[in-house]
Amino acid sequence: MAFFGFLSRPTALSAFIAKPYAQTLRSPTRRPILIVVVVLLWPMPAQAHIFRPLLDALIPSALVNALVKKPSTNETKNDDANRPLNTRINETQTTRLVDSAKPSGTNSVLQTSLNEPSLYALLDAEFAAARGEPKRAVTIYKQQSLKDDATAVFERALGLSLRNDNINSSLSFAQTWQHQNPDHVPAWFYVAHLALKAHDYTLAGETLSRILRYDPRADLSEILIGIYPTTASDQRELLAALQPIDSQKNASLSVLKAGLLYQFNEPKSALIHIDRALFIQPDYVPFITLKGDILRKIEPSATVLTYIGQARLRNPSSKNLYLYEIRYLLDLKQSDAAWQLLLEAHNRFAEDEEITLLAALVSLDIEQYRSADQLLNILAKSPAYLDQAYYYLGISAERQQRFEQAKYYLNGVMQEDLVLAARKKVVTFELLNDNVDAALATLATLRQQFEVFAPESYVLQADILLQQNQANEALGLLTQASYTYPNSEVILFARSRLLDDVKDYAVKRTLLNHLQALDPKELAYQLSYAQLLLSNDSNSEQGLTLASAIIQMRYDDPRYDNELHLQALNVLATNALTKANYAQVIEYLQTPYDVLPNLRSGVLLLRAYQGLGDTAKVNALLADLQQRFSFGQDNVTDRIQLY
Repeated sequence: MAFFGFLSRPTALSAFIAKPYAQTLRSPTRRPILIVVVVLLWPMPAQAHIFRPLLDALIPSALVNALVKKPSTNETKNDDANRPLNTRINETQTTRLVDSAKPSGTNSVLQTSLNEPSLYALLDAEFAAARGEPKRAVTIYKQQSLKDDATAVFERALGLSLRNDNINSSLSFAQTWQHQNPDHVPAWFYVAHLALKAHDYTLAGETLSRILRYDPRADLSEILIGIYPTTASDQRELLAALQPIDSQKNASLSVLKAGLLYQFNEPKSALIHIDRALFIQPDYVPFITLKGDILRKIEPSATVLTYIGQARLRNPSSKNLYLYEIRYLLDLKQSDAAWQLLLEAHNRFAEDEEITLLAALVSLDIEQYRSADQLLNILAKSPAYLDQAYYYLGISAERQQRFEQAKYYLNGVMQEDLVLAARKKVVTFELLNDNVDAALATLATLRQQFEVFAPESYVLQADILLQQNQANEALGLLTQASYTYPNSEVILFARSRLLDDVKDYAVKRTLLNHLQALDPKELAYQLSYAQLLLSNDSNSEQGLTLASAIIQMRYDDPRYDNELHLQALNVLATNALTKANYAQVIEYLQTPYDVLPNLRSGVLLLRAYQGLGDTAKVNALLADLQQRFSFGQDNVTDRIQLY
């Protein structure tokens, strides 16, 4: 969901709390001077202001302010409860750590309570933090923070704790301090945030309720940053803790409830809470897009488009609302409508490269090449988008069969995440013109310009040699390349695939074992190993287990790969064919072939029907293979022999 992106960001609370007071203390040349200043300053409070410039040079300003500046007596702890959390924290950090003397007429008297934080102890803690002894610094600060009038010390202690302790320890400390200072409202916010981070949702709910009783409209947005649970069980526990809290007047809490209910597929309940949030902040774009997501579950697309369109008209300067509506139109396969809206957005946000690129890509998809080229040429004027513009200009030229122009643009791509795909296309264009030397030269240049892609370039070069019926040369090239890149999986795997399963069994097995050691979870290596084992022993239990595990993998498994699934079926079908188990071959492959025809699967099925003597099936399948793959005709490549 668009809105909940901000909830998953790392929390900024520790950054607000943990100011690097001791940064300047790390310089060993400053420490003796600082100690002298402190020794001079401590017994002579009346002269404290004289040393202020030197303190400014030695200690961060926030700590100096706390040492020599006393807050006015009319300040209260609760007057800032509604202000942003980071503002409250930063201001609290600049309050005094201990009472310091201030001139009063001609006399000044240092009045430091024995139960107030010790300046010497705090400096000791800062030195400990600077020397790489954070545990000792945290311990000292925690001890000093529990004394009287020690808000700034608490802030510093909590910041150090968040950096060096686990979240539960920081929460326990914050709770202890808050219990000792029950009227300190910012501490409620800290405890609520840390409880959410620690997944203590009961405590979080109680603390949030307390905050909202104090102020129903309190800004909770910073409390909620970085706390959104990642597991369903935690999300349910958080929702259960939030449900009893009256959030009708609080937008932050209402939208959090709405998001959780949406995730648990309760869109009607979610709609109630998001409407409450929108009543308070009707034009806040993340709230609008969350309502759009909710409406998509319960209303027809026309209703959703009407709602988003009206919101966009109310907020014409919101790029995100344009993008939301455009992407929704693309999801609905309404590419022409999305394109028209993109052109409108491009006219409104003429300097926005993201809009321009998206408009160009949609133009390509709907074959509006003139529009695409115009937009991409505009984009090419931006150095940050030059490579993307050239890449897609190359794609546009390719689709218009302007191959020389396509090569020009694709050869100009230098962005690392695009350059390999671009050069592969250039190689393809050269091979279409039977210009093998130019294709090889392109790969050699790629190696020189981007050494990181050298292994891929050798594999592509070996593939070209294979197409030229130079299998031995291809194998020799990859063998030589493997000496230069001994742990390059792409080279080792390509080399293993050129080795014969039977004649080169020992070498191929060694290579595949090495690959599986490099990446034990890579299914392609496991399948190749299974094929090797079954090619030498059709009853290999390990081979059958490996291949069967791949075809039994659920489609919703993150490792599932449709192409690999089909390859595993072909491996098992080939093994069944060697045993003359024709019915098993048909069981493996008939349905996959009907859904997604594949040459190798078709040939295996043909042999199975031939083995069964089913002439009608043989004739029908042979005709289908000839129509789909030109099977049996003169233009069939040698690669058919692999099947």
